[in-house]
Amino acid sequence: MDTIRYGIIGTGMMGCEHLLNLNLIPDARVTAIADPNETSRGWGRSLAGPGIEVYDDYRELLRRAPVDAVVIASPNFTHFEVLQDVFRTDKHVLVEKPLCTTVDHCRRVMEAAAHHRAVVWVGMEYRYMRAVDKLIETVHNGAIGRLRMLAIREHRFPFLTKVDNWNRFARNTGGTLVEKCCHFFDLMNLITQQRPLRVYGSGGHDVNHLDERYDGETPDILDNAYVIVDFDGGTRALLDLCMFAENSLNEVEMAATGDRGKAEVHIPAHRLVITHRDGRSPETSHFAIASEVQTAGAHHGATYFEHLAFIEAIRGGKRPAVGVEDGALAVVVGAAAERSIAERRVIEIGELGF
Repeated sequence: MDTIRYGIIGTGMMGCEHLLNLNLIPDARVTAIADPNETSRGWGRSLAGPGIEVYDDYRELLRRAPVDAVVIASPNFTHFEVLQDVFRTDKHVLVEKPLCTTVDHCRRVMEAAAHHRAVVWVGMEYRYMRAVDKLIETVHNGAIGRLRMLAIREHRFPFLTKVDNWNRFARNTGGTLVEKCCHFFDLMNLITQQRPLRVYGSGGHDVNHLDERYDGETPDILDNAYVIVDFDGGTRALLDLCMFAENSLNEVEMAATGDRGKAEVHIPAHRLVITHRDGRSPETSHFAIASEVQTAGAHHGATYFEHLAFIEAIRGGKRPAVGVEDGALAVVVGAAAERSIAERRVIEIGELGF
């Protein structure tokens, strides 16, 4: 294929981010979009330009549109159903995180994906932030010795408004620690290269959305949490999430600490700092990102680099770098964290049957 033809299913904020980034890749072209919401379809149409095929039903896109690959960027609770229809085709697919909102649905997707003859990729953009990618390489190369502790802090703004406010309720999202934080649990699994064993969570819904009502219901999504994950290799990891910390100097900070040193990342400073216990001078790296890539969405260029990797897998017939097993395990840890907070106890991963 000289050009990979894409269809975008769901042209809200994240679908439009994918579209903007694909517009920057010479051998990719968005040829069709689908969204049941007229406003969202308008956003997609305006970004894609002339000649785009527009559908209000994604199933018609799958049946009729000239596409080789699709991006599923529809609301979380739709991913399972949309994937079932994609698996009836021969199209490559990148499904946004979270893979699904329940562990059972993730398990069923894994079973179906095993028989799909095209690439099935889970959108985990944080892996592809330049500084984070370098941190992963640094840890895996042994530069900080044996990894013992991993800390990830995200201090940010509240959830944005989505169509029909679907993201205000855990039944639609899987809960904050699935919807938002599966990115970070995926990074924990990837960086440690170990299997999560148990999860301890403490969190609450203390500040955001408390005065909002939708059909008489108050939103029930967590807006802050601490989550500790124990891994089978002895490493432990911590997530520190606060979603009422607008204008923090760095929205995301990560620290991987081994027995010989530490690697730290700061986003959006795009900085990696490596320090050594033996007294050597710190090593600091900054990662420049082209302005057109940096501004094509909210993930600091990561979506662009993710698509380059996805296209490489399609062209080379390779296994996806982020497969459904990765996406499912990230959901499992998030679901365990949600249960730990709700039940006020430690959750063993085995309790979730995974």
